[in-house]
Amino acid sequence: SNMAFKGTFVASGAGLGVVVGIGRDTELGRITDLVATAEASVTPLERQLDQLARRLLLVILIVAAAIAAVGVAAGRDLLLMIETGIALVVAAVPEGLPIVASVALARGMWRLARRNALIEKLSAVETLGSTTVICTDKTGTLTENRMTLRRLVLARGDVEVTDDEPPCLRRDGEDAAEDPALRKALEIGALCTSAELAENDRGGKGDPMELALLAGAAAAGINREALLERQPELRREEFEPATRMMATFHQAEGGVRVTVKGAPEAVIEACTRVRSGEEAEALDEAGRARWRERNEALARSGLRALALAEKSATSADDQPYQDLELIGLVGLLDPPRRDVRDAIRACREAGIRVVMVTGDQPATARAIAEAVGLVDAGDDAPIVHGGDLGQVEAMSEAERRRVLEASILARVDPKQKLDLIRIHQEDGARVAMTGDGVNDAPALKKADIGIAMGQRGTQVAREAAHMVLRDDSFATIVLAIAQGRVIFDNIRRFIVYMLSGNAGEIFAVAVLALLNAPLPLLPLQILYINLISDVFPALALGVGRGESPLDRPARDPDEPIVARRHWLAIGGYGVLIGSSVMAVFAYALLVAGMATEQAVTISFLTFALGRLWHVFNMREPGSDLLRNTVTTNPWVWGALGVGIALLAAALYVPLLADVLETVDPGATGWLLIAIGSLVPLVIGQILKSPAVRAALPSRLLPAAAARQAPRSRSG
Repeated sequence: SNMAFKGTFVASGAGLGVVVGIGRDTELGRITDLVATAEASVTPLERQLDQLARRLLLVILIVAAAIAAVGVAAGRDLLLMIETGIALVVAAVPEGLPIVASVALARGMWRLARRNALIEKLSAVETLGSTTVICTDKTGTLTENRMTLRRLVLARGDVEVTDDEPPCLRRDGEDAAEDPALRKALEIGALCTSAELAENDRGGKGDPMELALLAGAAAAGINREALLERQPELRREEFEPATRMMATFHQAEGGVRVTVKGAPEAVIEACTRVRSGEEAEALDEAGRARWRERNEALARSGLRALALAEKSATSADDQPYQDLELIGLVGLLDPPRRDVRDAIRACREAGIRVVMVTGDQPATARAIAEAVGLVDAGDDAPIVHGGDLGQVEAMSEAERRRVLEASILARVDPKQKLDLIRIHQEDGARVAMTGDGVNDAPALKKADIGIAMGQRGTQVAREAAHMVLRDDSFATIVLAIAQGRVIFDNIRRFIVYMLSGNAGEIFAVAVLALLNAPLPLLPLQILYINLISDVFPALALGVGRGESPLDRPARDPDEPIVARRHWLAIGGYGVLIGSSVMAVFAYALLVAGMATEQAVTISFLTFALGRLWHVFNMREPGSDLLRNTVTTNPWVWGALGVGIALLAAALYVPLLADVLETVDPGATGWLLIAIGSLVPLVIGQILKSPAVRAALPSRLLPAAAARQAPRSRSG
């Protein structure tokens, strides 16, 4: 209990200590040694891909063994059938899946980093695309976190702060800088603070609200350092969520001056007097009600309100939050970010629910929500108070439904964020939660995607989060979710591409083996096709930029990486490719009367080119035929170039041609190759045309990527 360990954080207070261990002698150092020897964990996506590969291997082993057995029973050479079976197993099992998936994820992380979103955990990339609810802070995320003092509400009237340089303090058009109550209010703002204003009275270190109060005081000629020379600080009570107030004690003439600032509701309740000019008047319940109305008016105008109060005490040990004298209210403006409205509109189109979670009072929260387009102006959208969350287990279904349907939650503390996440997760949602403070760390860990602020976030919050925003902007969250969807779509797209091509090989070899016909491919040719088509085009599809991913609902997080509709697409494309090759092979042998060696070369080239052209079948249904996510991907064209070059080498480099047993196909052979390799592409494009898709049941149509599943139960 008397030790402070490296890597832990002090939430509040101060103290002195003696260092007794550094480096590897610390507890964190010992943990680092353990981490260095521990095995890295796999992501959920990698686990799914590994399971998929294992199941495919089992199926292919059975199929390959059956093909080899049938071939031997039909009198084929035993060694040839064993080699063919092994080649089919090697070619059909997509052993490159985890590698291509890792490359796609890493590429996605790099793209996100360029857009100011740093991914702390690889698994977050795949989770991003299935996010259905974003619980976002208001200050600094929806707003600019650039506070300015705009209004002071005093007993004798409001004082406006102009936009002039330097700002002017005016009441009814007249200079009010010398008003006694105003100066008291500004003095409290300058004393009851932890911030430090820069020399030019703009910016500085500390909370933006406190900096705004210091700037307002400076505009009236009140200097914090000069005040502290006359009234040295004795002690302070830091802001606590329980009290929602902060206090400082200062040595003053005749005793101790206590200055207090905090949430208007809390400060007004603690006041028994109110300052009016040079005098203090009693504050009864009717007076408190009037001040609450003035506070509500401030909040409705979109200003963040604080109350300022003070009292005299005999000792610095006095209780600071009793028998206070209310000086006034201040209204602080934190303008919304300009890109937030468009980002929220994009979330709506993507089926993502945005929930604003703030510590501000409800009226301020509603005004900002209207300003950023979260709710419509005049809309009677419900606002849930943080205190209404209560015990999650004891909440009725109606109470839960009210929380789930609310777009605004006000007066929420960090602990209540945990309850909010739990309610949404139990409703089936994938939740992203933003946070910046030490107390936000548990909520960031609990969320499916914890998002920490890079500019104003604490180290604790950043370490607990899955993603860190370097610009603290809500729009960056939306960009990250879009990129997460693109990454998952790309992974699913190259899986469909790889497996459908492999299925074509298995189908053709299996059918011809059962018919006791010559085999269309030699074992080494099967492996060579696998090299050409499974590596380069698959990688190219994995790093594509994707299409507009925010025009559809989020995918069901429980849906497997290869769903039923994708298996149908894989089987359909496989039969199409295999049938085309068998038709070419049969024509070459039976109609054109070619030698077996020449016919096998033709089927080899037809297979290889057909699988290369097949990459264009991976475009999204309904997308433009000539300009889509595949045709605009430069990596695809590079992969095709490499594939064609390798095929040319297989045909015209003597050593390689001898190994693969290829010969010149001849003019008729090239015509057959062109027709046979293009047939799957042409039919695939026809099936993707709007007219055909409208005429056929959706379950019979091939799917290129993720077209989506239901969201959370709350919709």
